Amino acid sequence: MNESTAEQLPFNSDSTIGAIVANDFRTAGVFEKYGIDFCCGGNIALSVICRQKGLDPAILQQELAGVKSAPLDRGQNYAAWALPFLADYIVNTHHAYLNENTAQIAAYADKIAGVHGSHHPEVIEIAAIFARIATDMAAHLREEEEVLFPAIKRIDTARRAGNTPEAADVETIRATLSKLAQEHQEIGDAVHAIRHLSHGYAIPEDVCNTFVVTYRKLREFEDDLHKHVHLENNILFPKAARL
Repeated sequence: MNESTAEQLPFNSDSTIGAIVANDFRTAGVFEKYGIDFCCGGNIALSVICRQKGLDPAILQQELAGVKSAPLDRGQNYAAWALPFLADYIVNTHHAYLNENTAQIAAYADKIAGVHGSHHPEVIEIAAIFARIATDMAAHLREEEEVLFPAIKRIDTARRAGNTPEAADVETIRATLSKLAQEHQEIGDAVHAIRHLSHGYAIPEDVCNTFVVTYRKLREFEDDLHKHVHLENNILFPKAARL
């Protein structure tokens, strides 16, 4: 990468993966290509992840620069959104997805564990892990929707009106953010364990259609989780901490 290109980029080798994607979501595809976690594992510098993955930093930065040269979709400019709007987007998009799909995926996982567990014992563990994810996720979403997001909106309203936010709301955010971030890490680790057990959701040749659908839904679940957690860990949570 030449010096003029580097000067134009809003990041450098010391920038974290999460911050780069928060600045421009188009870069997420580059990190996904190289198996780099930009959501739960986003708090790591570009230079460090390149060393860990054995990647050439210059090549990676060139690819990141390449996607940033494409027209920006305003619908993905999440970092510019007001916090109440971003919170509503997360609820209406990602929480809605989870509410509509988590129980169904858990039921499918249980079914294939019963049918195929003798020949593919990994699906028994996958079903158990996903059952824990489903339980933990339900409580996690309730805390965001009933505790964190309302406190964020009340503080934002107070600030915009030129008033001092309630101390209780400020304390709620302070106490809740670290807890929710830790839960993100735990759920992310569980999903990565499923990916490992399933060999990247590879479909065996001797399985039924329900098995195929289950693995496709698990992959879809992981993809949605990556974006969901990114929006919270790398954009909403840092902004909320500064309220």
